[in-house]
Amino acid sequence: MTDIDRRAALALAAAATLPAAAQAAEAAPPAVWDLHELFATPEAWNSEREAVIAALPGLAAYKGHLGESAATLRAALQANSDLNRRLGRLYTYASSRANENLQDAPNQERRQLAVALAAQVSEAGAWISPELLTLGESKIRAFLAGDAGLAKFRFQLLDVVRNQPHTLDAAGEGLLASAMQPLSGPQEIRSQLVLSDMPWPEIELAQGKVRIDSQGYARVRAVPDRAERKRVFDAFFGTFKSYESSLGAALSAQVQANLFNAKARRYPNALAAALAPTNIPEGVYRTLVAETRAGLPVLHRYFGLRARLMKLRDLAYYDLYPEITRLDRKFDLAAMRATTLEAVKPLGPDYGALLAKSTLSPWMHAFPQKGKAAGAYMDPGAYDVHPYLLLNLSDDFDSLSTFAHEWGHAMHSLLTASAQPFETSNYATFIAEIASILNELLLVETLYRAARSREEKLFYLDRVCELLRTTFYRQAMFGEFELAIHETAEKGDALSGAKMTNIYTGILAAYHGSAVKVDPLYGLEWAYPQHFYYNFYVYQYATCVAAATYFSNRILTGKTADRDAYLGVLKAGGSDYPVEILKRAGLDMTTPAPYRAVVAKFTRTLDAMEKLLG
Repeated sequence: MTDIDRRAALALAAAATLPAAAQAAEAAPPAVWDLHELFATPEAWNSEREAVIAALPGLAAYKGHLGESAATLRAALQANSDLNRRLGRLYTYASSRANENLQDAPNQERRQLAVALAAQVSEAGAWISPELLTLGESKIRAFLAGDAGLAKFRFQLLDVVRNQPHTLDAAGEGLLASAMQPLSGPQEIRSQLVLSDMPWPEIELAQGKVRIDSQGYARVRAVPDRAERKRVFDAFFGTFKSYESSLGAALSAQVQANLFNAKARRYPNALAAALAPTNIPEGVYRTLVAETRAGLPVLHRYFGLRARLMKLRDLAYYDLYPEITRLDRKFDLAAMRATTLEAVKPLGPDYGALLAKSTLSPWMHAFPQKGKAAGAYMDPGAYDVHPYLLLNLSDDFDSLSTFAHEWGHAMHSLLTASAQPFETSNYATFIAEIASILNELLLVETLYRAARSREEKLFYLDRVCELLRTTFYRQAMFGEFELAIHETAEKGDALSGAKMTNIYTGILAAYHGSAVKVDPLYGLEWAYPQHFYYNFYVYQYATCVAAATYFSNRILTGKTADRDAYLGVLKAGGSDYPVEILKRAGLDMTTPAPYRAVVAKFTRTLDAMEKLLG
């Protein structure tokens, strides 16, 4: 039997309940990415970095001349665009190499150089928006009407006009751009502390000795023995407790950086400043928090069902990760690919063919290794090459779901690049998670429909519950915490690690109610997600769950128009504001309806589970 035949046999065994079309896609994807398409060697990377630095002064030659003609404006914007395009490729390489091994000093230093270069590029072009505003809206529109070459810059130019009240003069913009690197210091400090320098404990479990760092915690927090789970949680959050003050200082510094930016740009608060770049109404954020709070009784109902299936009288916070249903199936990379290809068939043959080709390319780093960055992500920064994906897979369903999720991101980037020039290819995060979460929903739906046993059906229904718990409710909870710490600082109150723990503990109690006992030590969980350093980022997971739920419901009806409307969202990239892109596809995120629909889906899923349980 050849290697290909062996892989095919594994894929067939893992996808035994799927149609033959999925079983035919047996090839195993490469498990390690090839970064040579970005740069052949580190020396080549450094040469390009030096070339970009050398090109920066050339941008200044256009300063003071943007209003001379449409051609001059076009040339200046193109020069700035080209610098950012090259920067994206440089940063993707540096970041990818650094994340392969966080303990490799040269690679960490290269990433620092990339961050510094990003600040330099931003500073070099910081004068453009202030000078554009001196031209006035009528002249900008006249240039757009008279020069077809400016079409790809249209959205950028009109967005500058929109942001006029919050744009500083050239000196002020240059100062803010130069502050980019020092203001990123809190995140860098937190990353090095948590991922490299903190002395994470090792504890003895039934499976052997385990180092309880971020990767170890994520791997063993769902161990079947309840006493062991408590030991894992106590060891992990106990270590954070020892560094509560230092980590609090880092996050407090990040909050102050966000407040500084809001004040400098004349926004009323940090939330408004964070949402302004993509024109998200502040009400979207606050409506999400309010509607999630209103939907907590359904979440508490799920906790009751979880306690029942786990045969526990009292559910503890460390009881939320073990699976309450089981799927006795393993997935290797070939099976993950085959199953994902089957799941996305409702998105059409073109989508499926592109995904099939892309997943056989060396674009992802699939498995854990010592020193590697935890978690999973897709990096779209290399517009001229392709996306790169960092994963930490095992062989379970969660890894299959992660595979489908991250490749959903990659497909979004590929479809955007096929339809948009670089200048409008940077889609907003408010839309980004829709593509990945929708793939997860299609995956579960496909497997649920193929399930033959009551136990299998329960498992997939519970996967929907867990998706909604962790990606809608939990991310909205994170969003509420992030808003709370910023509003605390905006009132002039001190923000220490201990105060953050108190705030987070109170929110934990509200979200879990009397159904779940939460040890005060676990209030240190705020120190775990790095996303709190991304300036009001996490709420978008919850809004994207709502959007993905809407689109998956429509796509599964089989109507080509619904599928095409969704694919149109992916192809739109950053050509318009995300709320407007979604409105054109039939979804208005400014109303409570999308969030109430998620709660309704959760209710229906619980109804189906309870019916199966009799």
